Amino acid sequence: MIRLDNIGKQNGKQIVFIEAGMALLKGEKVGLVGPNGAGKTTLFRMITGEEQPDEGQVSIDRGITIGYFSQDIGEMAGRSAIAEVTDGAGPVSTVAAELRELEAAMADPDQADRMDAIIERYGEVQGRFEELGGYALEGRAQEVLAGLGFSQAMMDGDVGGLSGGWKMRVGLARILLMRPDVMLLDEPSNHLDIESLIWLEQFLKGYDGALMMTSHDRAFMNRIVTKVVEIDGGALTTYSGDYEFYAAQRALNEKHQQAQFERQQAMLAKEIQFIERFKARASHAAQVQSRVKKLEKIDRVEPPKRRQTVVFEFQPPPRSGDDVVSLKNVHKRYGSRSIYEGLDFAVRRRERWCVMGVNGAGKSTLLKLIAGTTTPDDGTVAIGANVKMAYFAQHAMEVLDGEDTIFQSLEQSFPQAGQGSLRALAGCFGFSGDDVEKRCRVLSGGEKARLVMAKMLFDPPNFLVLDEPTNHLDMATKEMLITALANYEGTMLFVSHDRHFLAALSNRVLEVSPDGVHQYGGGYTEYVARTGQEAPGLRG
Repeated sequence: MIRLDNIGKQNGKQIVFIEAGMALLKGEKVGLVGPNGAGKTTLFRMITGEEQPDEGQVSIDRGITIGYFSQDIGEMAGRSAIAEVTDGAGPVSTVAAELRELEAAMADPDQADRMDAIIERYGEVQGRFEELGGYALEGRAQEVLAGLGFSQAMMDGDVGGLSGGWKMRVGLARILLMRPDVMLLDEPSNHLDIESLIWLEQFLKGYDGALMMTSHDRAFMNRIVTKVVEIDGGALTTYSGDYEFYAAQRALNEKHQQAQFERQQAMLAKEIQFIERFKARASHAAQVQSRVKKLEKIDRVEPPKRRQTVVFEFQPPPRSGDDVVSLKNVHKRYGSRSIYEGLDFAVRRRERWCVMGVNGAGKSTLLKLIAGTTTPDDGTVAIGANVKMAYFAQHAMEVLDGEDTIFQSLEQSFPQAGQGSLRALAGCFGFSGDDVEKRCRVLSGGEKARLVMAKMLFDPPNFLVLDEPTNHLDMATKEMLITALANYEGTMLFVSHDRHFLAALSNRVLEVSPDGVHQYGGGYTEYVARTGQEAPGLRG
């Protein structure tokens, strides 16, 4: 369906692709992976024709429809989410637009003299709309929006009133409803809660077109793709299998390449030693010459390209008391809506609670109550002895001073720390070399999250309260964070929609739901086994 042959592409001074090639075949589901800035979005834009390769060719079969979801969704306002979604559904959306215009004309007294012509045209257009399955379209649009977490009020309300994350979902719903021959999805799992993620997973599994997508969610990617294309160093490498197979295969290839490189280096060192030792002796001149020529002809094995991953190691946090936090008979309302009525909940030292619940169930409210950024209407929240808490919230990124550089921001937080240790800290969180001179105002969401996380973890608290800490983080940074937190000796309470993160780090589950609060011993994996569902919102 789509082929890239010998693609060369340069953005400014950066070489993105060199003689790169790949194919996307009918019905294939492909995961596109590679470090940030490797060229994943550029690849999508070349397929859609928004960018042209400098060399080589992008071939697309005739008549193929392509739906492209990118993070840049543009302005949306003045229409309902339903209208915004159905508008992108191909020819039927054009007919629907005319139908709406004719309905408005029929209700307009100024058009009374044209009414017979309008009604006649309305009949024709309505017939065409029916033929194209237009009446089923709105139902399908509602189904897709509901799957992505929209209430009926949100579907019918002005899309302009939605947050950026919900507008992203509208943009995604438009592509899903279109059901093109090929879907290109750039980070569709961003901004989705766990229920919507699982719904999208099922939708994409049942989609019979070809799919190519990027995602920072390992579990999501692993369950959908059957082929992985990796962009690294300007080349495209294809692996047949899911994401776990790719990760294992890549590690194995690196191990083989490293062993080959080391063997060759040892052989070269031996030959060079011989040449150096005997080059001045006439009796060995022929042998020396022969070995020099042999070395010139050898194909050098390159060492494997090392992905830059630095392991962050915690300093041991100070020990807290055994009772970390205790909530007794807590009541919390927002206006007429009751979130908690008589909540009792306690966290003890070294416990790692993940908080599960549908949107609006009160997960973030619970974290705010414990962090002290909101107070209960009734009842008590008591923090235990010697508890040193750090709270990561989504708005935590807004407190960074835009004019500070990354390094200045770290320096202000830790004036006693040496330059070397602050640079090492920055490196662990993906800021190497000149990156530390970037001003905070130009940082992406992921970079801001990494900086806030670095500041939280350098002088470690013994109680971490984390609200969606993996939003905006790429896979490599998530892995680093999971590894670091797995070795953390303190107590944790967190909300996350990343199932890999949940499974790796929790040893208790608190489920908040409209019918009360349920506690489960054992982590997320045991919770799934016990309830038979991956999230509370999936239980009917």
